[in-house]
Amino acid sequence: MSERPQNDDPDPNDAFDELVEAETDLPQDLDSARSGETPIPDLAVIEAGSRTLRAQAGPPQGDGIPARPADPEVDRALRAVEEELAGRWGETKLDPSVQRIAALLDILGSPQRAYPSIHITGTNGKTSTARMIESLLAAFDLRTGRYTSPHVQSITERISLDGSPISAERFIETYRDIAPYVEMVDGQQEYRLSFFEVLTAMAYAAFADSPVDVAVVEVGMGGTWDATNVIDADVAVVTPIALDHTDRLGETPEQIAGEKSGIIKKDATVVLAQQPVDAASVMLKRAVEVDATVAREGMEFGVLSREVAVGGQMLTLRGLGGEYPEIFLPLYGAHQAHNAAVALAAVEAFFGVGSEHARTLDIDTLRSAFAAVTSPGRMEVVRRSPTVVLDAAHNPAGARAAAEAVTEAFGFSRLVGVVGASGDKDVRGFLEAFEPIFAEIVVTRNSSHRAMDPDELAAIAVEVFGAERVQVEPRLDDALEAAITLAEEEGEFSGAGVLVTGSVITVGEARLLMGRS
Repeated sequence: MSERPQNDDPDPNDAFDELVEAETDLPQDLDSARSGETPIPDLAVIEAGSRTLRAQAGPPQGDGIPARPADPEVDRALRAVEEELAGRWGETKLDPSVQRIAALLDILGSPQRAYPSIHITGTNGKTSTARMIESLLAAFDLRTGRYTSPHVQSITERISLDGSPISAERFIETYRDIAPYVEMVDGQQEYRLSFFEVLTAMAYAAFADSPVDVAVVEVGMGGTWDATNVIDADVAVVTPIALDHTDRLGETPEQIAGEKSGIIKKDATVVLAQQPVDAASVMLKRAVEVDATVAREGMEFGVLSREVAVGGQMLTLRGLGGEYPEIFLPLYGAHQAHNAAVALAAVEAFFGVGSEHARTLDIDTLRSAFAAVTSPGRMEVVRRSPTVVLDAAHNPAGARAAAEAVTEAFGFSRLVGVVGASGDKDVRGFLEAFEPIFAEIVVTRNSSHRAMDPDELAAIAVEVFGAERVQVEPRLDDALEAAITLAEEEGEFSGAGVLVTGSVITVGEARLLMGRS
């Protein structure tokens, strides 16, 4: 429990007001910076953090999520880069082509070919799987680069070296190094390079400059025309495919799999998580076409057993080389156990286990690597008494996995949901997945222009939950306060909890409000 400030300390409310005033003077998100809209005061509160919620949450813990730079000059420079990137097409506006990114990387000397890669696609679980793969590779003394999206709190999270996000200074330097070449390509193409394309080039350039021994790369969306798909990865990983981004990728798992199968390259090894039958068929057909080797979860590798443990779960995994018992994974849910099996198989494939030679990887090294895995914003506990859990589920499949995980791992006597969703998602399907476990739901919104209006979200929630179980709080900080108050009504030792979900952006902003910065 946090101590109260001494009488001679500055008034924390004054300090908070100063932070809010400072933040209000700056562009508050990529969308407002791009459009030139007036900053939204509520976002300043989110950026600065709520003093009340911080005090309740307890001290922050290390999790690899960087705060804003402490040096004002560096912070200003980083914001300037963020604004310049925000002036480009956002991640939801796409021209399905790798032509622009290929042209840029060609001018840069093809940095993406300076190291081997593991490429990851799928619908859910990509970032967690990428972080596990990164941890395993690092445990075997390899320098790693990891590129994932979207970020939880800081844009610098997207590009990691040796398991940590690159510094703000290095992010700025990398951008400035490639900026002249970006302008050259902009002038040659029908459309300017997008936000995601420039970030992808920055990641590939940073990895080559380090240099890394291996890059772990998560697609932004899809596969074939995703900006990351200019690498020839030796290992292609496909996490579970479900319906998401149907307006761009297709309306069935089969159609979506067709797009995502584009990351499978000639003679690669494909590590295939459990899939819908139609999606699996598409992936297998693509593998045959390009002479790729396939490792299938449930056939060549998988989860042999799992037990709930304090702080996570204990696993026995079957890899491509054999069995690996007593693996502690400090993440919750069956879906994370399956992600761990996929990550293990991907690393084994990278080392040639199961094809070039038959052996297992060192079990003690694996145990240490898995035990060190973190995945911020994925079934993450940010407060106790009552317990507040964050999970970035944003589609029905993710919601079902989260609902199962929170029920299994926590067994709350009463669970209050805080939901801020994007308007382009299957919100009804998402809410229906949580209806059996939420006693009440507080609907809200995050700072993105894509966020669903709280009243519109509430209307759907009322149809799913009934009016008596739905509360509307347009501001996220108020929604958190309301949910915590509802949970506390059960009493200190009741076992009530709060789950914040609906969007990576909602989770990231909730982390800030709860003091995780």
